[in-house]
Amino acid sequence: MLILAIDTSAVASAALVSDDAMESVVGSFATEDTRSHAEVLAPGIERLLAEAGLAGADVDVIVTGVGPGPFTGLRSGIVTARTLAFAWGKPLYGLMSLDAVALEVAESVDAAPEFIVATDARRKEVYWARYSLAGGQLPELLDGPHVGFAADLPDLPVYGAGAGMYADVVKAVDGFSSRQPEALSLGQFALARLAAGDKLLDSTPLYLRESDAQVPGPRKRAL
Repeated sequence: MLILAIDTSAVASAALVSDDAMESVVGSFATEDTRSHAEVLAPGIERLLAEAGLAGADVDVIVTGVGPGPFTGLRSGIVTARTLAFAWGKPLYGLMSLDAVALEVAESVDAAPEFIVATDARRKEVYWARYSLAGGQLPELLDGPHVGFAADLPDLPVYGAGAGMYADVVKAVDGFSSRQPEALSLGQFALARLAAGDKLLDSTPLYLRESDAQVPGPRKRAL
């Protein structure tokens, strides 16, 4: 199975993962900028396929991160995934973007049996979710996603960029305090979930806030 994974909940990223590839990785890219998703995503996917010698017809499944994340950036990835799925006639699934970091935690040494993944939600808040490793190798979602102040998080180890931003009030874990959700880990998680027969989400975005954009009211006619 060849999966094209896309996530723009923080940085813009895409990956090709396959159960026929070494460590499942065919190729991937991720930006460092959190504000240029629309400009870089489509060209990046085109380049990713070309470098792997593949075309859209070779992809079996498309997976998109559905957030939580800022409205505009998150929408860029989901719309791109929906467009490609329609154009190529491929099934489309969603995964919560925080799952990408949770999988990296599960694969790390000395991972806590219960933990929090937190990312930057701006407005001095974080997006967060609580996970458990008790059920096996894959992280299990226990609670979330939520948006709120870092000081109000449960008293557990916290992984992700949100932890690094508020290390003075949470139990930030060294080595993970700058991690953002990326498509490579998201695709690997989707590959494992589908292989296990698990049901994934649809592509409905997890907007935990209203958009900051305001529709302008009717203009008053000059007298």
